[in-house]
Amino acid sequence: MARKTITELKNNRLASMSADERADFDEAYASARLALAVGEKVRDAREAAGLTQRELAARMSTSQAAVARLEAGGVGSTLTTLQKVAAALDLTITVDLAPAG
Repeated sequence: MARKTITELKNNRLASMSADERADFDEAYASARLALAVGEKVRDAREAAGLTQRELAARMSTSQAAVARLEAGGVGSTLTTLQKVAAALDLTITVDLAPAG
């Protein structure tokens, strides 16, 4: 018997979920995607400023590991954390709310 791919396993699991389980999954998935997107933006901005993670962390009064987790999307960033990033990189934060889909 052939092994199933990760996509097949995911699709099988999604198909077996109740509506409530699927709603929870979709919410968690959207949060993870947002955390990854924010992390990428932070990394891009840090690199554009020519800073290492350690240098950005020092400017933010945090650890290099915290910056690494933020950039990897491992944690959902708070507005306070994003304000610290923006101040450390001499940037401003903008928020864009757009229709879903």
